Parts: sequence; structure tokens; C-alpha cells
Amino acid sequence: MGKKKGRDISGIIVIDKPLGLSSNQVLQRVKRLFNARKAGHTGALDPQASGVLPICLGEATKFSQLLLDSDKAYDTTAQLGEVRSTGDSEGEVFRTAQVPELDDAAVEAVLSRFRGDVEQVPPMFSALKMDGKPLYELARQGMSEAEMRAVAEKKRRTITIFELTLNQRRETQLDLSVRCSKGTYIRTLVEDIGESIGCGAYVSRLHRTACGPYHSGQMVTLEALEQLAIEAGEGDDADFSALDNLLLPPHSAIPDWPEVPLTLAEAAKMLQGQPINTGLADATSVQLWAVESGIRQMIGIGSVEGGVIKARRLMQVSLPEV
Repeated sequence: MGKKKGRDISGIIVIDKPLGLSSNQVLQRVKRLFNARKAGHTGALDPQASGVLPICLGEATKFSQLLLDSDKAYDTTAQLGEVRSTGDSEGEVFRTAQVPELDDAAVEAVLSRFRGDVEQVPPMFSALKMDGKPLYELARQGMSEAEMRAVAEKKRRTITIFELTLNQRRETQLDLSVRCSKGTYIRTLVEDIGESIGCGAYVSRLHRTACGPYHSGQMVTLEALEQLAIEAGEGDDADFSALDNLLLPPHSAIPDWPEVPLTLAEAAKMLQGQPINTGLADATSVQLWAVESGIRQMIGIGSVEGGVIKARRLMQVSLPEV
């Protein structure tokens, strides 16, 4: 048997994603700095976007999909008067228009139309797939704006804007804060706001401030991690404790889920795929914990249906012999 590559370390680190790097580039760098065997991110940010990017290591990767499905929050700047192919500053200019004179009341009247449940057509330059191909590949094949919109229209969906706030207004720019459901494209939201104003708009700045329960106050920069990795040293004598102390536990991804305590015997059965009978009320999403004799260890997530606990995702853990 070959030696495993990397450490079996589990936890979540909230990275302050810098501009200019893809989410996957950040993921690979974090994985290398922690010398982690397994890592995954929780929803990509474009290279020209910054902010909260939770990276899951080890067993915490089993929570990645939950974070992908979670609500997000952003600060963004809408540049008025131009429509661009990508919906951001990277794209070519499709058309321009004169920006009308605006006041806060006029802007608020427009923003009020985009709160609550809203239909969105995803941008052509997105990773959504049509006939097995990402939309951005189709977009780069020289389609006209009309052709691009016709393809994207087939992916229309309903999203929810929980909060949409005007922070500052300048002559041709609006600084906005958004809290929204999964699947929301801020580029599309800004474009639609621009259309409602009558002059078009694109995203000139995008910074994510929250992803599920994780927020800006928990962010760590890549530079800080790199310095700690240097101090950790290399080889068998490397001391990763300073880096590992930054990791949040996997269950921090689901702080609102109720905990179900299990004896070691019950936990062992669950880890073998066996359901457990209980008198608990039904619950669609619960944390499963082995709690006995000073042991307190999360073993996974599950549900309670008809008085039976069923596992949904189990973690690779070692429990003491019963």
C-alpha cells in the first residue's frame, strides 16, 4: 500500500478570496498550505470577485453541498450606462446609454421591485450547462447578444432576494448590499436593475460578505496562511498546530440543526448503516453525535422519520470499543 498523500485533517477555513484568482486556485493553495489530503470549496467566486470563500478540508467536505445550497450576502457596485457581454468589467461593451438623473427615492422605487421572489435568467458567462456544455463555452463561440439571451432564457429560474439596500449613490454608480438565496447571480440582478432604470448596468465590484453561517469577520488571508505555513516548517518535523487552530469544526456549517445524542453502541450501529429507533419527534435535518463516558464526537448528519433515526451523510471516525 502506498503512503497517503497529505494529512487527514478535517475542518473549515474561511478565506478572504483575493481578486485575480479563481476559487479553484485558492482551494489548491489552501490544500497545499495545510498539507491536507482532501479539500473542496463551497461555491465558486469569479476571479474578479473577492470575499468570503469557505474551504472544507477532510471530512468537512461532506458539508460542501449544504454550503452550496445556503444563502449568500454581497456588497456590489453597479456601473450604470453600459451593458457588457459578461455582466462585469471583463466583458466587451454591448451598448451604452445616457444615465438619467436619479435621486435616492427613484433608486429605491426600482430596488423595491427586486425584493422577494424574483425570476432570473442566468448570465451567458456562467458555469450552468446546456446540452452538456457550460454556457460560457457557448458564449465564447461568437454568438450575438440575442442568441446568447435566447440560450440563457432556457435556464430561467426563481430566486429570492431577502435584502437589497442602497449604501451610496454616485452619478453613474450604485453601491448595493444584497442577501439572497442560492443560485442568485448578482451580475444578472445588477443588469436587471440597470434595465429598470433605463440605461443598463454591469458589476464593477463584487465582494461576498457571507456564505451560510460564515461571514467576513471570520476571514483569513492567504498571506497569513502562507506565513504560518513557513513557520510550521517542512518534512516530518513540521508543526501545523498554528494553522490547525484556525480551522472551524465541520458542524459549524449547520449551527441551527438540532443535535441527536447517541450512545457509543448506537453510534456504532449507525456507522454500519443501521437505523436507530427513538422516541424523538420527526426532524428532516439533525446532527448525529456519539456522547458517552466523556466522549463527544460528531459522526454525521441524518433525519428522524416515524421515530427512526436514518443517516444521510456519515463521517469516517474512530470510536472506542463498546
